[in-house]
Amino acid sequence: MTKIRFTPVLAALALTALTPALAIANPMVGGAAMYPTKTIVDNAVNSKDHTTLVAAVKAAGLVDTLSGPGPFTVFAPTNEAFAKLPAGTVDTLVKPENKAMLTKILTYHVVAGTMTSKQIAAAIKAGHGSATLTTVEGEPLTATMKMGKLVLTDAKGGMSTVTIKDVMQSNGVIHVVDTVLMP
Repeated sequence: MTKIRFTPVLAALALTALTPALAIANPMVGGAAMYPTKTIVDNAVNSKDHTTLVAAVKAAGLVDTLSGPGPFTVFAPTNEAFAKLPAGTVDTLVKPENKAMLTKILTYHVVAGTMTSKQIAAAIKAGHGSATLTTVEGEPLTATMKMGKLVLTDAKGGMSTVTIKDVMQSNGVIHVVDTVLMP
């Protein structure tokens, strides 16, 4: 009889084999597991890196939309991305009287349909180095690759880098970005 000896490496391999493939496919975001069976909003509320975004989505009244069937591609700014804005900007935007402007900014981070990083990269290649993505807000974002990273340029010339890509959701995909995009 052959004896199998469990070393730390074998134990790790055994655990990996028992882990569901979907859990491995999606990255952790903000310290939370992102589940492809949940909606964009259901997952985002668990990310400690997206509390500002979630508060803004609630203030803009977009929870139902981003919980809906979609599909959507969301470029999700982190709390650090919002912190780069001038002091007081977020506090001003979440006031009820600024809902229209907040909605405009948030929907500028959303593209209709599901666009994975591979699909965006293919569009960039087909566009000879850049691709224009039309946002739900109506204005374009320009996608390019810089040093192997997906970079978005907004209407004002600001640039945001995708830091976590292809976080699959039941109603689309999230790509985490490091800067708030401005229409």
